[in-house]
Amino acid sequence: MTAPTPLIAGNWKMNGTAASLAEAKAVADGVGGSAARVAICPPATLIAQMNWQLKGTPVLVGGQDCHAEASGAFTGDVAAEQLADAGAKLVILGHSERRAGHRETDVLVAAKTLAALRAGLEPIVCVGETLAEREAGKALAVVTGQVRGSLPAELAGKAFAVAYEPVWAIGTGLTPTTPQIEEVHRAIRATLTEMFGAEGAAPPILYGGSVKPGNAAEILHAAEVGGALVGGASLKADDFLGIIRAL
Repeated sequence: MTAPTPLIAGNWKMNGTAASLAEAKAVADGVGGSAARVAICPPATLIAQMNWQLKGTPVLVGGQDCHAEASGAFTGDVAAEQLADAGAKLVILGHSERRAGHRETDVLVAAKTLAALRAGLEPIVCVGETLAEREAGKALAVVTGQVRGSLPAELAGKAFAVAYEPVWAIGTGLTPTTPQIEEVHRAIRATLTEMFGAEGAAPPILYGGSVKPGNAAEILHAAEVGGALVGGASLKADDFLGIIRAL
């Protein structure tokens, strides 16, 4: 069976202004020949500008979240259709910062995933355990439970990715060992196969959590790692390209 096409996506989080678009353009200029699909997910304020700047390049533009509804009285929220209208092709959903800071549940993440499909966006659904859950021996149960709860059946046959981000490794500089990463990614793959049959082998499983040029090669060549969801290191073209080239 053909291996999933790798995906390396940069999550700019709440960083970046119009001046930052030069970094995205530098990524596009330097990414030629990569075996991976490459995406940058900037703040919503930059999606349309970045889409225009990167038009004709291999770099995709994505959003960082979307509302479950297509429109309505939801001040400050952004619909999946609005992301697509601005030029987004993908959207990150269920990031741990949304699950913790905004109390997003698996049910809500699944609803947002359906919204992404409705708008023609490719969802990147995030899962991951806290340090307390890992130390209690619950990492696999927590992560596979999030996969089952956050991925609706309607994803069958559609393009999507799962991103494993151990909460305790995001922005901390800490990284799980390669065997720990492989154990969780294999469990996610088994769960996808359980949920979607043979089609469960197609979605890439990304690793996220303090990925940087110095550790990217080891992580990206681990079993069942199909790319990366990169935070801070994606803000600088040289660092992000270093990760992309490590594949």
